Amino acid sequence: KSHENIQNTSDINLNKRTKTIYTPLELQFLEMKKQYKDAVLCVECGYKYRFFGEDAEIAAKELNIYCHQNHNFMTASIPTHRLFVHVRRLVAKGYKVGVIKQMETAALKAAGENKSSLFSRKLTALYTKSTLIGEDILYKEIWLHTLTFDDSVDVEEVTTDVPDNYLLCICENGGNLKARKKGDIVIGIMAVQPTTGEVIFDNFQDSASRLELESRVLRLQPVEILLPSSLSDQSEKLIGSITSM
Repeated sequence: KSHENIQNTSDINLNKRTKTIYTPLELQFLEMKKQYKDAVLCVECGYKYRFFGEDAEIAAKELNIYCHQNHNFMTASIPTHRLFVHVRRLVAKGYKVGVIKQMETAALKAAGENKSSLFSRKLTALYTKSTLIGEDILYKEIWLHTLTFDDSVDVEEVTTDVPDNYLLCICENGGNLKARKKGDIVIGIMAVQPTTGEVIFDNFQDSASRLELESRVLRLQPVEILLPSSLSDQSEKLIGSITSM
């Protein structure tokens, strides 16, 4: 029975393409990737942050870093002190970036009973164009005080202020059947500026031309827009034309 259990576990952990068993770290990454499929994940491993699989290929392309095969995945890495620089670059390219951190220090783990087990890790930050705030910005301010002229860092990379990036949410209420057929609709919007905490909200009646919605979107210039699962054709067409510009 013990042999059968080991065999079943091996089958579950087997990479069907390469016929090799996933390492504990790779299995941990796969589990996290299931939860955050649309994000590029940076996984803390000691003094580096590592990318795996397609994330590593994206990082290699966008960050101009080396990517190579390691066990079952392509992998690439960056030093921990350069995290915020590379996160900003990826976000600027339009990627959602997740930061996975170790929840245990090496010293505490060495002194504990589970010193031979894998480090526990979890997502501590998820960055997009409108939410590039928090720990990485704080880390920037601390690290700037330790820079020397010998550091190979473009100063503009770390001194550029965060722009006013609005996250805009749009919802609709179609009203009565006659109004929906004409294209008239009641629209509600809420715009949030995470860096300052500013909130703007409004609701208004709009016609089929969506001039009211257009004027508000163009005025706010959001970097991200959250839309309902179902959107009227007129609104979808307008948002599509604005975002394509």
